[in-house]
Amino acid sequence: MFDRWYASEMQAKLNRPYVHLLFGARQTGKSTLLNSLIPDDSLCFNLADPQERSRHLGNPGEFAQACRSLPTNKKGQFVFVDEAQSVPSIFDAVQALYDADKTRWRFVLCGSSARKLRLTGANLLPGRSLLHHLYPLTLAEHPAKEGKIVHATSPLPFPWSDGKQAKHPFPEWDLLTRLTYGALPGIVTADKLDRPGLLKAYAFVHLEEEIRREALVKDWGAFVRFLQLAAVESGQILNYANISQEAGISQPTVKSYYQLLEDMFIGIRVPAYSKSPRKNLLSTPKFIFFDLGVRHAAAGLMPSSDTVKANPGPIFEQWLGIELWQRLQYLGEGKLYHQRSRDGAEVDFVIEHGGSLTPIEVKWTEHPTLNDARHLLPFLQEKKKEAKHGYVICRCPRPLQLHDQITALPWFCL
Repeated sequence: MFDRWYASEMQAKLNRPYVHLLFGARQTGKSTLLNSLIPDDSLCFNLADPQERSRHLGNPGEFAQACRSLPTNKKGQFVFVDEAQSVPSIFDAVQALYDADKTRWRFVLCGSSARKLRLTGANLLPGRSLLHHLYPLTLAEHPAKEGKIVHATSPLPFPWSDGKQAKHPFPEWDLLTRLTYGALPGIVTADKLDRPGLLKAYAFVHLEEEIRREALVKDWGAFVRFLQLAAVESGQILNYANISQEAGISQPTVKSYYQLLEDMFIGIRVPAYSKSPRKNLLSTPKFIFFDLGVRHAAAGLMPSSDTVKANPGPIFEQWLGIELWQRLQYLGEGKLYHQRSRDGAEVDFVIEHGGSLTPIEVKWTEHPTLNDARHLLPFLQEKKKEAKHGYVICRCPRPLQLHDQITALPWFCL
């Protein structure tokens, strides 16, 4: 069992007498994590199994009957439901049982899509539940081969709860490998020869199964065209008109499909930073696929080092955006933005955390110069009170002071 950053926090929260909802994209390790945390005698329902799902859809009362058959446990008997969004009536049953006795059961519901729950008006148990999310592996869980540099300062520190490194981390990878295959736990631990096939299966078989199962898309062919275009455009500012024209679907449909990817935790929306007196700033968000390996496969590209080497800069930028966004989600405070003016001046990312702003440029170079930070300095000048320091994240072997307010930081020191 490899260590997950969120495990200790989730373990502590599971001891609280609430219903626990864990959401995240498929294959991020939700079931594996929960099975390592809940007792062996827990009552488990796997609604990803078509037979079990059909049984509960046909007989909604069976779930409550099974729960009531459990012996009373002073600490609370754990009940684990995987892919709970497949049977929305489960949430009503959980509420009824929880309201009747808040200590007899400890419900843990796991899901990979919030779309159907929202469309059906499913009961997400307000006031009764704690919401959790699990994402692909972070740099803390899946370390770099280069190791840490003690004096390096991260723009967004992400230490383990005990202040130490993972005892059982996932395999160490270099930058090119992680840009090629992404960070899904099952891909990271798979044999190299199997990774491309597994990613292709994820991008098409799993997504198709999930979408078809929940009847989320009527025109599958149109969605496949959209998915490929959205993957190709990952990391760029959203252009609904361009995707609409290329895919042959309306702009409202394009917007609904992007929302679908977010609801399935497949996409990340990075809004534009708008708290600026400048009038020529764009207000359109960026959209990034949640995992680079899935992105390559969905774009119709072979997940290989050659794919990355053909244009590494934008892929490197997406990797950093995913890493920063996941850290902010786990930390539970702060937001990630980007900033671009109409004349093309861009700050790749702006971290808002702890009352301060940190602008970041992402460069593929091994030899950064102050010119690489030319868009950071105006931002720091404009936001003197909130923004004290900026970073150029790149492939340099050690931190470099480019300016009193600018540090070039190796990616593995993030």
